[in-house]
Amino acid sequence: MVIGFINPVLTRAAQLGVAAFQETDPVELWPSHSEEEIEIVIRAVYRQVLGNTYVMDSERLTVAESQLRNGEISVREFVRQVAKSELYYSRFFDSCPRNRAIELNFKHLLGRAPESYEEIIEHTTLLDKGGYETEIDSYIDSEEYQLAFGENQVPYYRGYKTQIGKSTVGFTHILKLLRGAAGSDQANVWRGNWSRLNQSLMTNSPSNMEPLSGAGDVVKPTDVNKLLAN
Repeated sequence: MVIGFINPVLTRAAQLGVAAFQETDPVELWPSHSEEEIEIVIRAVYRQVLGNTYVMDSERLTVAESQLRNGEISVREFVRQVAKSELYYSRFFDSCPRNRAIELNFKHLLGRAPESYEEIIEHTTLLDKGGYETEIDSYIDSEEYQLAFGENQVPYYRGYKTQIGKSTVGFTHILKLLRGAAGSDQANVWRGNWSRLNQSLMTNSPSNMEPLSGAGDVVKPTDVNKLLAN
């Protein structure tokens, strides 16, 4: 069961374009699962970790999938293998500036945006000292990941709900990274692989929240200060 403080601002889910995320239940692999249920979990991992990008059958990690089906690895370890795969590396690391890659790692693996420039610096240092795999492990082996998702729940976008111990500024940052439930991070890379949060993080200020794709014509660019004041 997922419990967290939901800011009253989220009663305006339609205005913010997050209704589709609110209405989607977290996906978890239970001990007594059917073949259909494990396929749902596998597809949910690909969708979350790969930023809702299309995955061809030939690109699927068949060995890791088989290990998950046979109970040899947990969902958390399957997430790790997808995030360390050439599929992920080529789409979201090799083709992106470092700060953008770190933003996407936070989004895909912890379900939130970085909340401060100090977090960006911390992960930049990890990359310098330990390399790509150490960077990926730092998210999946973190206490935050374990508390949020455990061993067998698929990570999901949770940063759009302000939570106890998390800043409201971070809430605006994840909305900046989200592009609607039908959006693709691969498409966003093609449109421009620049960091979306650098300026906001460096100045410790809220991100300008624009309407998410698919939110409807009634949605206009949001003045975050006005929205949070209501």
